[in-house]
Amino acid sequence: MARAQIHGKEFPLQDVFCDKYVFRIPRYQRPYAWKDEQAETLLDDLLAAIGDLNDDTDDQESYFLGSIVVVKEEGNPDAEVVDGQQRLTTLTILLAAIRATYKSADKRQELTSFIYLKGKSVVKMPDNYYLTLRDKDATFFQDVIQKDILLEKAKTINVAEITDSQGNIVLNCRKFLEKLANLTDDQLSTLSSYILTQCFLIVVSTPTVDSAYRIFAVLNDRGLDLSHSDIFKAELIGKIEDEESQDTYSRQWEDAEDTIGRDAFKDLFAHIRMIHRKVKPKESIMKEMRDYVFPKYKAKDFIDKVVVPYTTAFDVVQTASYQSANDATEINSLLRWLSKIDNFDWVPPALLGYNQLHNSPDGWLKFLKDLERLAASMMIRRTKINTRIERYAKLLTAMEKGDDLFQAESPLQLSAEEIQDTIEKLDDDIYNLGPRVYILRRLDAELSENKQTPELPIYTIEHVLPQNPAKDSLWLTWYPDVEVRASWQHRLGNLALLSRRKNASAQNFEFERKKNLYFNAPSTPFVMTVQILQHSEWTLDVLEARQIENLNTLIKLWRLDSA
Repeated sequence: MARAQIHGKEFPLQDVFCDKYVFRIPRYQRPYAWKDEQAETLLDDLLAAIGDLNDDTDDQESYFLGSIVVVKEEGNPDAEVVDGQQRLTTLTILLAAIRATYKSADKRQELTSFIYLKGKSVVKMPDNYYLTLRDKDATFFQDVIQKDILLEKAKTINVAEITDSQGNIVLNCRKFLEKLANLTDDQLSTLSSYILTQCFLIVVSTPTVDSAYRIFAVLNDRGLDLSHSDIFKAELIGKIEDEESQDTYSRQWEDAEDTIGRDAFKDLFAHIRMIHRKVKPKESIMKEMRDYVFPKYKAKDFIDKVVVPYTTAFDVVQTASYQSANDATEINSLLRWLSKIDNFDWVPPALLGYNQLHNSPDGWLKFLKDLERLAASMMIRRTKINTRIERYAKLLTAMEKGDDLFQAESPLQLSAEEIQDTIEKLDDDIYNLGPRVYILRRLDAELSENKQTPELPIYTIEHVLPQNPAKDSLWLTWYPDVEVRASWQHRLGNLALLSRRKNASAQNFEFERKKNLYFNAPSTPFVMTVQILQHSEWTLDVLEARQIENLNTLIKLWRLDSA
């Protein structure tokens, strides 16, 4: 078999954005991802290269924009973009922004000829776009950027109502408009002339799709800005033989990515790897997915049976948006608590649990109660990462085997030793324990009638018995022994949640004054804090009773009274 010929040649942009090339972004490519900082850097670099915009002579140094790789047959303008989407899209947006900033209608028309070739309705010739984005963004890009001469839509559209990639397009357009706003038409002409005649791209072309997929993978291995999910998509879609199925599964993949967002979609594959491998990563996710996960599935099956269902599961788990006539409120509450755990090692069991149990709300609720119990206990006990991963790996294995997860020996359950260790940690200094806010907020929710605690931007932990009471204060009458005082200061019974920043000068106030200043409703919305108002003094007897009460509340919550 003859080797596919690869050609490379340098062109000024005026010979790239013309009828020699009709660029198309294939479905396997990631969405447009450049942020306005990257777009601004590009424009700043171009302006710096030009120097004086009022000097329209041709003595500026040329500017090299890098290379792009396309699938293209010689003599045919159709070019499938393998690498270069970000630059081609951003440069098109920049030309559109310059066009919109011109006051001269003639100049706008001239610049339009480098964005698209307007069709002729009398001979039924359609508009010809020099760059067409992925199917999901193509019409949007045409309507908002390429055809809208004054970019009115881009100026007014609500980015919260469009996809991430479309939002990037709009925000980059606005950034360009902002930076170009004060330029005169002559200065804009100097800039546009420089971009089109003095800025160069190397266009590398290969005539076959197979060659394109190989180049795509090589480019990633050499560190270009492609995520592993982009490569997985390219490899999997490339294995589907018929073009119609490729289109169908590409759309399914893109829908999944749009459902949870690009960053979360990338994270999802790390969780999928864990579900299948059940060990700590030893090599790159690219290699482990290729070696241990993909061989288990045909390409279509992987998308149907893994990508789509686990995207749904991840969306529900991430957003706490489970829907059911029964138990949905409690299930979503548990998912929100799990999201506050200080690691994400619990996510793979949660995803697998959703896929196994989402049609059984009572079963999934029972599972989540014990998963949050296990995750919280390991966090409180400061279990190391390797031990956590081993535990969750055993749990995943048990789940896949269909074991009874609620038997005492199940990896989902806490052993007697783990329960005792958790209780001891909760009964000791929790102020200097990492998850102290989690513990206190979990306690506050459990003390509340609706089992919820306020979601507020500020959480401050206040010591009722101060750490450094004044020498003549009532505190020293109640707590004359320094060691006793020190042993109680950081424990559960002496701590309160506040919804405002602490006043450092007021921390050592007498109890009555501190109550009125800090703990009086409605200044605090926390039940555990309001309860302090019931007491007229804060003696050791009061503190001990409160410690026992709060500790017992958590013991009951996490079923720490039995193995």
